[in-house]
Amino acid sequence: MPHSSWLKAVGAAFAVALATAPAAHAAPAPAPELTAATSVAAVVTLRYDDSRAGGWEAAIAAGVASWNRNVSNVRLVEAAPGTRAEIQIVATSGWPQATLGPVRPGGQVRVELGSQAVSQGYDKTRIATHEMGHSLGLPDTKPGPCSQLMSGSAAGTGCTNAVPNATERSRVESAYAGGLASLVPADGRTLVDAP
Repeated sequence: MPHSSWLKAVGAAFAVALATAPAAHAAPAPAPELTAATSVAAVVTLRYDDSRAGGWEAAIAAGVASWNRNVSNVRLVEAAPGTRAEIQIVATSGWPQATLGPVRPGGQVRVELGSQAVSQGYDKTRIATHEMGHSLGLPDTKPGPCSQLMSGSAAGTGCTNAVPNATERSRVESAYAGGLASLVPADGRTLVDAP
């Protein structure tokens, strides 16, 4: 048999063998590799506007930094000029007050940083951080010790703690679990933090 005829015969036999062979099953795909991006919980970004909170800039920055350090699934960022912010922060002459959240992305709450508390001797950074806590869904825990950020003015003028405790952190994390704010709408009550 000439070489070319032999190749044709082998090729035909091979084609018949392939056509009549049982279908091969593909090997299972390897399990997806977990990366840092897939293992990190979704983060809710909330924008704040402090353009009307003159004199409180340092306290607001410190309060934002405290929340960003202490909760992992919520990130507070300053809103770009002209964009809508979920948290509107303003300076007032009265007592500090805020809308009780948790605010959702696209929603809106108001924080009023009142100078009356500062004139009474309360710490600006604690005030700003406490009021932002209301926006994130935390009510007051009065009376309470200085170690509870949400005890507010009940802790006295000597208290400068601006760090949420484990329970407060856990409540915020729970409200924003799964990358979305709680399905329960923001409470909407205004909480006034006068002694």
